[in-house]
Amino acid sequence: MDGTRLRIPIMPAIPANAYIEFKAELEQILRHKWLMSEKENRDIGFERALNEWAQRHRGEWRCERNKKMSRTKG
Repeated sequence: MDGTRLRIPIMPAIPANAYIEFKAELEQILRHKWLMSEKENRDIGFERALNEWAQRHRGEWRCERNKKMSRTKG
């Protein structure tokens, strides 16, 4: 080496619970995609499933999940 240091950028850690929440939402989106694709007899695609689930179901799902999480903590 020529005496220079290799600098590797350090990314901030993502909290474990953020990843858990991301995975839980992803599972719901994929479930919605499967159900709607079955209903329409064709693959509706991830983008459509994501948009539909976010608009139609995310708010209620999030509220129920928060209730469930608060019951398990307390």
